[in-house]
Amino acid sequence: MQRHSDPAETGRDETYILDLCTTRHGPPDDPPAAPAHDLVRHDFLHAEDPWELFATWMVEATLHEPCDPNAMALATTGDDGVPDVRIVLLKHFDARGFVFFTNSHSQKGRQLAHNPHAALMLHWKSLGRQIRVRGPVTLVAPAESDAYFESRAQLSQIGAVASRQSQPLADRATLVAKVAALLAEHGDQPVPRPEHWTGYRVVPATIEFWQDAPFRLHDRVRFTRHADTWHRVLLYP
Repeated sequence: MQRHSDPAETGRDETYILDLCTTRHGPPDDPPAAPAHDLVRHDFLHAEDPWELFATWMVEATLHEPCDPNAMALATTGDDGVPDVRIVLLKHFDARGFVFFTNSHSQKGRQLAHNPHAALMLHWKSLGRQIRVRGPVTLVAPAESDAYFESRAQLSQIGAVASRQSQPLADRATLVAKVAALLAEHGDQPVPRPEHWTGYRVVPATIEFWQDAPFRLHDRVRFTRHADTWHRVLLYP
């Protein structure tokens, strides 16, 4: 994907600026790019259903983003009111919301217990796209957490049991010893899900779609939930 600098940085003629409304290629003296994926369209700005649009972008990210297309930043706040952010993996989404799994005794789990609201962001550098989500957070049903935990590799299950996530650790040898003990205990059998290891669902109040464009004239559209309907509005870059 071609990247574009400001005219002041390149010294190039600005006469092709009007072309930005219909193309993402460079100036006329540059050979046009031939992207493997479709980034030329701006029709997503007229989408009516944010879930359908999210699913479309997620498929394209899965095809073209080289590393963890389901990685997303999760922002929470604790009782001190200071934001915290970290990367988690999106494991499921549907019209109810976006689901990730973690240890509820972790810092993010404790923060969500205090303030059950969060923001998410998925950024796909290879596509020049990002999606932002804000909304309340709920726990998923225990059966949903069980089903996902059972689908994990045994070592991942053991890691979830062994880790006192976000707590002080004397040294790595302590963690390794705990993992070894659990391996000996369970053999090659599945490991039961700890009660404190669970899923969270971010129920979107807003979903914003952003697409890169030259000269920072990016495309942005935000959907805001009103009861069972979504209100769409275009935003300045």
